[in-house]
Amino acid sequence: MASDWQYAESNPKQHLAQLHHFSVMKQQGAGIEFRITVYEYVTPQDPAARYFAVADKKTNQKSSPYTPVGWGNTLMVALMECIKAIEKFPYEGE
Repeated sequence: MASDWQYAESNPKQHLAQLHHFSVMKQQGAGIEFRITVYEYVTPQDPAARYFAVADKKTNQKSSPYTPVGWGNTLMVALMECIKAIEKFPYEGE
């Protein structure tokens, strides 16, 4: 069942999304805080990816910078995929 906010989108090209914010500590040294924003789209471009998660920091900065992301058909899946991506490469500072 749709939430009321979803009815605000009058055109799918608007890409209306509700944002969910999370914080996770990368297990490296004393710990590095990553903030994750999960976008919950009303009408996603890919129906299998209604939720898109993106971290606020890059990893692997010295060789090939990578922004951790995750997507899926549930908030939990997108968030878990993003956390896995954060842990995949080291954080090498700004």
